[in-house]
Amino acid sequence: QVQLVESGGGLVQPGGSLRLSCAASGSIFGINGMGWYRQAPGKQRELVATITSGGVTNYPDSVKGRFTISRDNAKNTVYLQMNSLKPEDTAVYYCNADVLQPFTTMFMNYWGKGTLVTVSS
Repeated sequence: QVQLVESGGGLVQPGGSLRLSCAASGSIFGINGMGWYRQAPGKQRELVATITSGGVTNYPDSVKGRFTISRDNAKNTVYLQMNSLKPEDTAVYYCNADVLQPFTTMFMNYWGKGTLVTVSS
């Protein structure tokens, strides 16, 4: 059983910063891609950032230059540094990871339960 647990959400003023963390635990034999997604009220879940096991990152234009994804493979943890936050960044942020299944070459996709980020004055 694999669990992803996010932390670091909260209330921040426009222009402020937050750092989210997501730690994977359980039967982990390896993790391929990891990422962050978000879902605002009344909207679909959308991509925020992804990072490969080798450290290659990808961002949509909406957060490029403001958000930075990173990972610590030894700790099975992915981070999201969010700077210059805007009210439209308000959403529940979810962690995602492709985890290698034991004694196989197959990966299974897992989601965390999310952490709320509210950007408001």
